[in-house]
Formats: sequence, structure tokens, C-alpha cells
Amino acid sequence: MVVSLTDTKRAAIAEKLASMKEIQRLIIDNEQNFVRECPDPKLRDRLEDMLEDDQKNLGVIETTITQYGVRNDPKETVQKMVERAQEMMHSSHLSLYEKVAQHELLKHGQVMSGLVVHQAAKVVGKDVEAAIAPLNTVNFENRAHQEQLKGMLEYLGTRELTGEEPDQSVWGRVQDAVAALSGVLGGAVTQTSDKSDLSIMDIIFMDHQKTKTLISEIRNTDDPNKIQEYFGQLYKDLIVHSKAEEQVVYPAVRSFYGERDTQELYDEQAELEQVLKQTRNMQPGSSEFCENIKTIKHMVGDHTRQEESTMFAAIRKNCSKEQQERLATQFKEVKKQLQNQM
Repeated sequence: MVVSLTDTKRAAIAEKLASMKEIQRLIIDNEQNFVRECPDPKLRDRLEDMLEDDQKNLGVIETTITQYGVRNDPKETVQKMVERAQEMMHSSHLSLYEKVAQHELLKHGQVMSGLVVHQAAKVVGKDVEAAIAPLNTVNFENRAHQEQLKGMLEYLGTRELTGEEPDQSVWGRVQDAVAALSGVLGGAVTQTSDKSDLSIMDIIFMDHQKTKTLISEIRNTDDPNKIQEYFGQLYKDLIVHSKAEEQVVYPAVRSFYGERDTQELYDEQAELEQVLKQTRNMQPGSSEFCENIKTIKHMVGDHTRQEESTMFAAIRKNCSKEQQERLATQFKEVKKQLQNQM
């Protein structure tokens, strides 16, 4: 029997992602306070732009956690650090310069966490790399924010020490640094439209790609432990994906996609769930197990082709951009609930 246990490495990545989400909330809280405290309108505009980016990036991190499919709590030390940081940032003992300096360190920590997660994903599996791809956007923007924060620190520090504004060339240097960063890293940023504003087709397609990657990983290894790890993740991902579609997507498309075609999608997923449960009771790597994986591959291929062609076309034709994004939000929320239950 294939035991669907979460691999310790996957659990560790889940903990790191949860910690990043906790830090991101702290970053947003800090920037909201900075906007209120900052007396300079030009600086306040830059902070408001940064805050808008970070609010969207919180959604990207949550999307990444949902696509990853493994949930965990933030590390306890991170939770305690966030509590201490909030107390410090809300106190009157630190100047705005000192608070922004601490904030820049938080940004640096987020950048490093994102890079570490990407390196860990390369070790654990291609499905993890696929799931965390949206983090590329967050990592890039955090690097760009660091350059802007350095400029703000020069400006605030000079004002604090002299009471006068520094040479305005500081902003030109910031723009040059961000432009150089775009040249080096811009190609690595995933093209995910407006980051957190993903459509329901974007999310479903990401699920499909991760599923196909997991199936490929199962078929390409002889290691029983890796087979258990990959199939355990595949089983959870497919069950959650199917149930979320059945609760959110299929009822929404039935009226314009058609009763027969929609029912066919329900029936295919019910049949796939039965095969998954049978496979779960087989010896990993056995001939029966391998045959069932082939069957699952074909079933997933047929099902995803139908969704990505005719169902997606029907959604584009009948749903506005806002409706597509609302469906995505509802779909992710149901996935989150189901993942917590599993």
C-alpha cells in the first residue's frame, strides 16, 4: 500500500512558505505605518507604490502555498520575531530612518527565503519547482524594493542628520539599480499577468502542469521511497483539485458549457478517483501499480485536454475578466480548506 505521508523535506518547505507569508504580513503592516508617519509627499508616494506591490505579493505567496499543496505553520521563532518587530515598529523610540533600516533587512530576509525555497525545490522535485514558480515575481520585486529602500535611507538619514534634503541624484541611482536588476533577472520572472489577479484558467492550468510533472517523476524513478512521496502528493493534489472544481467551477460553467459536457467532466473525475484509490492500495513499483499509473496518465491527459480547450474557451467567451478572477479566488479558497482537511 502506498502511504500518503508528507515527506519531511516537503514539510520543511511548507514551513518556510508559511513563515514567508507571516513576514509578508509584517512588511505590509510596516509600510502602512510608514505611509502614515512619513511627512514627505514624494517619499510617501514611493511607499504607497511599494505597499500596493506587497499587498499583491501576499496574494502571490498564498497562491504559491495553495499550488504547492502542503500546508504547515510558520516556524515558532519566526512568529515570536514578528511579534517583537511589531512592538518595535509601533513604538516611538525609533526614528523613521531606523524603522526603514530594519524594514530593509526584512526585505533582504524575504529575498533569501525565496532563493532558498527555489534551491530546495530543485532538490526535492520538479513538481515543487512548478508549484512555486509564482514566487519568482515576489523575489524580483523584493530585490527592486531593496534598491528603493536604500535610496529612502540615504534621503531620510541626511534629513535626520542635517535637516536638509540630500542631492536628488540619489533617485537616479535607484532607478539605474532597478533597471540593471531588471536586465539580470527580468527573464526569470514568471509571466503571471497581474500576479495575484490570476484567472481561473491560470490556476487550473498550473494544477494540470504540476500533476503531469508528478506523474512523470513517478514513472522515471525506481526508488520506492520517492515513488511513495510522489504518489502521495499526486493523490492529494488530484483529490483536492477535483473536489474544488466540482464545488466551484463546474456549477459555474454548466449553464453555458452544456449539461452533457459538464456531466462528462464530473464522471471522468469520479472514475479517476476510483483508480487513485485502487492504486493507493498497491505495492509501490509493482507491475499493477505501474499499469495504473499509465491509466492515470491517460485519464488525466484526456480530462485536461477537454478542460483546456473547450471549457476554457467557453469561460473566456461567457465570463468577464473580473468573473474569471472571482472564480479563481473561490477555487483557491476551497482548495485551501480541502488541503487543511486532508
